[in-house]
Amino acid sequence: MQRLRVDLDPLRETLLLTLYARALDARLPHPILGDTHSADIADAIDYDFAKLELKPSLVCGTALRAKKLDEAVRAFVARHPDAVVLDLGCGLDTRVLRCDPPAGVDWYDVDFPDVVDLRRRFLPDRSLCIGADLTTPGWLAPLPRDRPTMIVAEGLLPFLPGDAFQRMTRQLTAHLTTGELAINGYTRFAAWSMKYHPTIKAIGITAAQGFDDPHDPETWNARLTLVEEQLLARAPEVADFPRPLRAATRLMSHSTALSRQGARILRYRF
Repeated sequence: MQRLRVDLDPLRETLLLTLYARALDARLPHPILGDTHSADIADAIDYDFAKLELKPSLVCGTALRAKKLDEAVRAFVARHPDAVVLDLGCGLDTRVLRCDPPAGVDWYDVDFPDVVDLRRRFLPDRSLCIGADLTTPGWLAPLPRDRPTMIVAEGLLPFLPGDAFQRMTRQLTAHLTTGELAINGYTRFAAWSMKYHPTIKAIGITAAQGFDDPHDPETWNARLTLVEEQLLARAPEVADFPRPLRAATRLMSHSTALSRQGARILRYRF
């Protein structure tokens, strides 16, 4: 099989990082997410994934946060079979395949136009795609306004400059009537330290955005109310982490402050 060579700038190249993390998880004896679709896509891309030097902590963390966000989407769709799902900065994420929404759900995947073009090569006809820069106005126009909407933004927060994530959230909740926002909430330290992670450093991203208090988004004038904070260091799936990582994560889980520096899923209602 001929593999597809991709030519991406450093920002877009991060989609390969998370893709490969999910692929590596799928190949484990006891995967956390078990996303074989991501493994198939990674196999079809001509790219030196080895240079990313993914550590077990990143592989397990990426798989676990994706699993918890998937669960939030499935729960929302079960309550609202006529829902809209909006996956922001989707990259090559196969969430739409993993969640397999019923026919009454409209699923929108949003990313840069060139990323959307690449996505269509691997995931044709599984969702409605919007190619747009999320920091620019106008891209929300095609979205239904009067249906319950689940907004998912995985890994997006640190890569939007300044207060762009807040402004985008205000625009979304002004456009949409009701729904939920689910994100993996980086603390300020966690977002700042990303640029020193070997994988992020290899790509050249200088991410630096986040917030510590999970109630902070309630002050963004975006009609958000915190529903849930999941500290993933305390998730039962930690039992499937490799032994050294499992021990360190369980030790961290005894402290709420330390657990927040690891990974957390935040869910808000609007």
